Amino acid sequence: MDSEREPVRVVIVDDEQLVRMALRLVIDGEPDLTVVAEAADGDAAITVVDEQRPDVVLMDVRMPGRDGLSTTRELLSRPAPPRVLMLTTFDSDDLILGALRAGALGFVLKDTRPSRILDAVRTVADGESVLSPAAMARVIAAATGPRSAHARGSSRRAARQRLSTLTERELETARAIADGLGNPEIAQRLRISVATVKAHTGALFAKLAVENRVQIALLVRDAEE
Repeated sequence: MDSEREPVRVVIVDDEQLVRMALRLVIDGEPDLTVVAEAADGDAAITVVDEQRPDVVLMDVRMPGRDGLSTTRELLSRPAPPRVLMLTTFDSDDLILGALRAGALGFVLKDTRPSRILDAVRTVADGESVLSPAAMARVIAAATGPRSAHARGSSRRAARQRLSTLTERELETARAIADGLGNPEIAQRLRISVATVKAHTGALFAKLAVENRVQIALLVRDAEE
């Protein structure tokens, strides 16, 4: 992230105070990120987001009262909404798909290592979607489901045709995205800069006519099935 840019403004929403404290310590230790407010439930989250106008909201899925999915839908229905990264201890298909349908750009588990959560915040702040590898695998499985051999063959041919337009580096980037890696991890795997990863990702969006990283992952999965 450009050092001359203002820090990404983050709101943490979680009903557990210790979780909020731990996340604040991790996030505020980064020069390009800052926590501007916390909230313990969905109603309070809406209030502080209206007041603070953050760039990113770290949103717990399950909370007393208004839950994270409902709160996300409400926030994203408003003008100039923040980007939302869902954070939870629960790893279930319904929660992951529900978060994505609600408009969240990312979904990571609370036991994800801090560096990966920070990478996810930065990725979402840039307007890109991100899922943990486990979440990505579940989304792909739920989105495709059982299919006949004919249907699998048809999807495989169509996916391979679309991926055939990519350069070798773009294809490597697509496969890394399908593995659930964020931009810094892709850069490390491919031994290129994060800026180059972003350039490759932008090319993927344009060439494949997709709207998010999950759709890229689904194409890779179909092609390799």
